[in-house]
Amino acid sequence: MAEKIDNFYLVRQDMLTEAMQKTLDAKALLESGKVQKVAEAVQKVDLSRSAFYKYKDAIYPFHQMIQEQIITLSIQLADKSGSLSALLKEVAKANSNVLTINQSIPLQGRANVTLTVDTSALKVEIRDLVKRIQAMEAVENAEIVGSGSL
Repeated sequence: MAEKIDNFYLVRQDMLTEAMQKTLDAKALLESGKVQKVAEAVQKVDLSRSAFYKYKDAIYPFHQMIQEQIITLSIQLADKSGSLSALLKEVAKANSNVLTINQSIPLQGRANVTLTVDTSALKVEIRDLVKRIQAMEAVENAEIVGSGSL
């Protein structure tokens, strides 16, 4: 028996049907936690539940489809008490799971930290996580140096 292969297409948002667009809006409400139940989400966006269930597993924002599951970050971290702990808390707050940590011995007041993290359950976009890390007081520099999938 031949295996069924899904075909995927990239379609501009204004070409989607109204029901598809509203399904994306309802999914965003559920993912953000602004509503807890499908019935609430579809009511807010004025969509039938049947239309939501028809499209919910077939339509995703493009950024969600291309998001890698594992990234490696290189971070220049100030040699201050608690700075690594604060960094790890920021990563955990985004619902990312640390797979490996490598830290160099601090030289001239800074250490290089390399984190490999699983982003499959990430609550924010990867670029937003990197921006949050870059904005931390103890972080001098942070960048993605590798990515892949599980």
